[in-house]
Amino acid sequence: MNKPRMMYFEADDVLHLAISDETEAGSVELAPNITVELNDQGEMIGIEILEASRFVRDSIMESVQARVLRGPTAQPA
Repeated sequence: MNKPRMMYFEADDVLHLAISDETEAGSVELAPNITVELNDQGEMIGIEILEASRFVRDSIMESVQARVLRGPTAQPA
């Protein structure tokens, strides 16, 4: 396996996460704007996220809201 890398293409607002240098043989759309890239054996070699800035913002907001709704947690003394 190759060293994972992340590339952001600002002009297109696309985030690409590559976990392998293998050639892409196919892809599967997991959700709107999120595609998993597959090698010829059907193994994941990368993920492409369109409208990445919105995706990251929304993911962070959901995480923050979930923590706020759970309320404070007790800290050990």
